[in-house]
Amino acid sequence: MSRARAVWQRVPEPVVDIVVVAVAAMDVLVVNMGEYTRPGAALAAVGCAALAFRRRFPLGVFLLTLPIVLMQDVAVAMLAALFTLAERSRDRRLLAVCVVLAAVASSVPWPLAAEDRTMTLVFFVYGLATSVTPVLFGQLVQARRDLARRLAEVEEAREHERTLHAQAVLARERAQLAREMHDVVSHQVSLIAVRAGALQVAAKDEDAKEAARTIRSLSVTTLDELRTMVTLLRASGGNATELTPQPTLADLRKLVESSGTHAELTGELPPTVGTPAQRALYRTVQEALTNVRKHAPGADARVELWQDGDGVGVTVTNTPPTRPSLSLPGSQQGLVGLRERAEILHGTLDAGPTAQGGYRVRLRVPLSAD
Repeated sequence: MSRARAVWQRVPEPVVDIVVVAVAAMDVLVVNMGEYTRPGAALAAVGCAALAFRRRFPLGVFLLTLPIVLMQDVAVAMLAALFTLAERSRDRRLLAVCVVLAAVASSVPWPLAAEDRTMTLVFFVYGLATSVTPVLFGQLVQARRDLARRLAEVEEAREHERTLHAQAVLARERAQLAREMHDVVSHQVSLIAVRAGALQVAAKDEDAKEAARTIRSLSVTTLDELRTMVTLLRASGGNATELTPQPTLADLRKLVESSGTHAELTGELPPTVGTPAQRALYRTVQEALTNVRKHAPGADARVELWQDGDGVGVTVTNTPPTRPSLSLPGSQQGLVGLRERAEILHGTLDAGPTAQGGYRVRLRVPLSAD
């Protein structure tokens, strides 16, 4: 059935119009052959020919086909015009009036009905039922067309929703990638800058000092470019990449030992700590030690792992700096990223200066955070 409908929809409208006009004219000729007067034949010809314009003027064409109903019981021309009107009009009152007009035209007192009002009523009811049929079919076609349009709009809205969802997912992945890039790359590059600065001060050979100065300058430039890249990643497009392997608490001691600062790791955590929580703890320590190297040169740091009821956490505390800090650019995204991680895991992150002039970063997350 759907295939037949598809074939019918591919037929050009002029061809359909010619077929409808020809069928209506044949109906008039077969039913009332030789019985039309000249005026009646002219009206019938006008009504049949007007069917070619029924799409543009449905109401006017319907009115032109009414005279044909006066001359025969059922007229194909009137039914076709009424169907087109019902298919294109949303005015139910107008359709009801047209149905009544068609029924009245078909029940105008015939020679038999002129002597029997009952037969006139029968003709009226018969004409009413006949006229309602194309109206119902026309309304059905209209409803089907509206439903198809509504389904297309719903599908378009769903596609738009899927696009927005995909964009939101990509935005979250970009934000995560930006945090990972800041945590991993800035940690390593700032360590290079610190070591290069120390070598520049300690080296006696001018070539070694120049090389250390160059390394430190390149490291500072790299950090500055990294800050710009992180900002762009957090703001707009790009495909996220998976950074593997992800660090865990097993890598924490190595991180502390290679941090470039005098840091001490104390405390232990149970092995049941979830992987996301382990990653958040690791990144917190990494970011805190990076900030110590950048902003508190010569300071001592203490990394304390602890458990508090159903939560675990880490506290990184450093003493005041013992020498001026290096002029290294900051991305301003480190603590922001750590707080976002903590919120995702339903934890908390506190950071601020201590009374002794140092700085403390404290993270607490649920033990079963995932």
